[in-house]
Amino acid sequence: MDGLGGLLVIDKAGGWTSHDVVAKCRKLLRTKKIGHAGTLDPMATGVLVLGVERATKLLGLLTLTTKAYTATIRLGQATNTDDAEGEVLATTPAGHLADDEIAARTTELTGDIEQVPATVSAIKVDGERAYARHRAGKDVQLAARPVTVSRFDVLARRDVGDFVDLEVVVECSSGTYVRALARDLGAALGVGGHLTALRRTRVGPFTLERARTLDDLAAAAESGTPQLSLDIDAAVRTAFPRRDIDAKQADDLRNGRWLAPAGIPGVYAAIDPEERAIALLRESGNRASSVMVVRPANL
Repeated sequence: MDGLGGLLVIDKAGGWTSHDVVAKCRKLLRTKKIGHAGTLDPMATGVLVLGVERATKLLGLLTLTTKAYTATIRLGQATNTDDAEGEVLATTPAGHLADDEIAARTTELTGDIEQVPATVSAIKVDGERAYARHRAGKDVQLAARPVTVSRFDVLARRDVGDFVDLEVVVECSSGTYVRALARDLGAALGVGGHLTALRRTRVGPFTLERARTLDDLAAAAESGTPQLSLDIDAAVRTAFPRRDIDAKQADDLRNGRWLAPAGIPGVYAAIDPEERAIALLRESGNRASSVMVVRPANL
């Protein structure tokens, strides 16, 4: 693998922290230059995006503002972590709930809403992570904040004794907590609720279709086959709007010079005639300047 690297889209297994996954991938790829673009809770499975080698510099520029999940919500029981790993706070029979009543409440939790994050979130309170304060037995009070839930649909219902388990799909903005949706749905229905399973199916443009398990990665490392999900060129072309440039413009960017603007908003990719990513640009005034040179003159 060259020093440019690329992205790994991992299908994380349950029980692994994002840090665990990074540590494992560093061993498999024999490099310390690996980082992740956003975390995924240990109980959750699914898409985790990692940057490798020079592509680690992409991670802070990726616009991973939309995410999608499948999840299981149990109605009839509230926990102190809003998921199945927490202590049960209250149990209330939920079998009487009608499907249209549940649908009405999910609709109320769709769109632009104010959400109080889960107490076991990674949000900092007085310089300390909320989950760390919770585990230490400290009081955790988090303020509501705006999030967008573009889809919150019930796919299936199972009645399990006095409980109701809902298989749901959620599409939302970054910063939305699906376990908080489970909590708030249960509260709105008067029976309590918590999350029992969570699988992330998409982060920005990166989906499970591109994802590989750690076992897949280990097998690829052993056989010597390519290990990256996307090399740096494919990663940039997938994640950013593109601007086609000629060889002279590519040379200018590789040597730290700027281009005339093209009227493209936000950060976008400059792609040369060979489909190589040369730089990421942002326009200001009469300049399109590099925010990251993907291929400097020495590479």
